[in-house]
Amino acid sequence: MDRREFLKVLAVTGAAFTLKMSDGLELFAQNIKTAPNGKAVDLVAVMGGEPEVMLRKALAEMGGMGKFVKNGQKVCIKPNIGWDKTPELAANTNPKLVAELVKQVLDAGAKEVIVFDHTCDEWTKCYKNSGIEAAAKGAGAKVVPGNDESYYRDVALPKGKSLSKTKIHSAILDSDVWINAPILKHHGGANMSLSMKNHMGICWDRRIFHSKNLQQCIADICTLDKKPVLNIIDGYRLLKQNGPQGKSTTDVVIAKALFVSSDIVAVDTAATKFFNTIKTMPLEHVGHLADGEELKLGTMDLDKINIKRIKL
Repeated sequence: MDRREFLKVLAVTGAAFTLKMSDGLELFAQNIKTAPNGKAVDLVAVMGGEPEVMLRKALAEMGGMGKFVKNGQKVCIKPNIGWDKTPELAANTNPKLVAELVKQVLDAGAKEVIVFDHTCDEWTKCYKNSGIEAAAKGAGAKVVPGNDESYYRDVALPKGKSLSKTKIHSAILDSDVWINAPILKHHGGANMSLSMKNHMGICWDRRIFHSKNLQQCIADICTLDKKPVLNIIDGYRLLKQNGPQGKSTTDVVIAKALFVSSDIVAVDTAATKFFNTIKTMPLEHVGHLADGEELKLGTMDLDKINIKRIKL
């Protein structure tokens, strides 16, 4: 991306960045404007802190976890645990973020927290080497596998255009509420892997997504009646290329970012615009965003929502 295009993107996103080189590019965002007093915040973007600190700040701005999780509820948290990679390679959600999220949910009064993913690599290695299993259990969650079809149940998707039915993990279906917690990364097939793409990990048969229209199927799975109460995008480490699993730490940017919203299209749009300041990724290349907006899952027009931007 040349300087003119870079500045154009900054104008669109309302962001001002300080860039510096160390072992990788560290990217810090701004605090340009705050939400009007008394108006509910629709989306929070936090930059510059550790994962657990950014999450606590974001949730406070959103009204607290108690706004989304009620006392006595059974809660499912769905991170990305798809790959047998360590946290430094940014293929999976940051385990520190997962641990803090579990703590926040339990502090809000949840009676049980379940964490799972339908992994791409061998599930026990993914759970262990990502650091997520130990982090989640250490914070008080129950971690369950997603590697067997018996864990999934048939669900109709009457609003889907390319995907009309699928099998969804019982941890989602049996929960009172669930929270979607993907990592922000490049994806070789979908171009971006964010909140909408993370839904593929709640399904049993993902091959059908690739055999049909991948972008449309990603939008279709998000029409599931039980939608996440929150989408929390981990951008602490950002996989800028060779996704979804990356090849080495040279593919990773230390961005120290977090995006939180109940609007899945808006939060993925904001995260994609942020990614585009690091490596070119026009919104039109991420077709499931527009497909999701057409299905009335949320908005791509960030001017229509109330955004709180915070730099720590």
